[in-house]
Amino acid sequence: MKPILQHALPEGQAELAGARLPAMRSIPVEDWLHVDDAYPEQLAEKARLMALRPRDVVAVLPSAEAAVAELSEMIEAAVLARPEFGAVAGGIRCPDGRVVAEAGKHGFARVAQLVQEDICILQTMNGEAVLTAALLCFPAGWTLAEKIGHPMRRIHSPVPPYDTGVAVRVQRMFDHLPVGRVLLRANLLRYDDPTLYQPHSEAAPRPVGHPGSPYLRSERQTLRRLPRSGAIAFTIHTSVVRRDQQA
Repeated sequence: MKPILQHALPEGQAELAGARLPAMRSIPVEDWLHVDDAYPEQLAEKARLMALRPRDVVAVLPSAEAAVAELSEMIEAAVLARPEFGAVAGGIRCPDGRVVAEAGKHGFARVAQLVQEDICILQTMNGEAVLTAALLCFPAGWTLAEKIGHPMRRIHSPVPPYDTGVAVRVQRMFDHLPVGRVLLRANLLRYDDPTLYQPHSEAAPRPVGHPGSPYLRSERQTLRRLPRSGAIAFTIHTSVVRRDQQA
């Protein structure tokens, strides 16, 4: 299968990825979502995964159903405000020329038809943010089934930099994130395999890139509070580029 690659990382993303955790900065609301040259291929791959393994890439706990519906409405409004999309009779025209019908799918199924981002829903329970829903077509070394329903500290237990101090700062950030503000961070890792769908069990040895790995994989991650439900939407836009093409 031909790898799905971008020509370059978003401007400034490599530098942002080098900042210390949690390393979030504010961005304009209109920059919440990102569209790039891999949009057609990534959306086609999402459709393939949604059809082939829906239970592996989507999970919604009952407590998150209203938040997912709210998120879908916000995504639709956000894309219609972007120049790459357009409102047409009975639907939305996407950057790849598809028209997503207004009377079509709902929730995460609809979100997956519109944007490149994977999206997690986090809701605070007993003082900790818990993963209660997710659309995760492009996991980078984790498995949705192992994480759904767990708090952030448990989710990140295999990640050495995510210690107690980081967990406390992240929870404080979640607690104080106001409606209307969008926070951005990024990561950047070397990969031997450019495949977007890379689930990985916590019990299995984690593949580690090396200095000679031919690909760079970077996630543009944002946090935004949903105004009605109060849940946090954590978006993940994945870029994979050849190292020899990245300046």
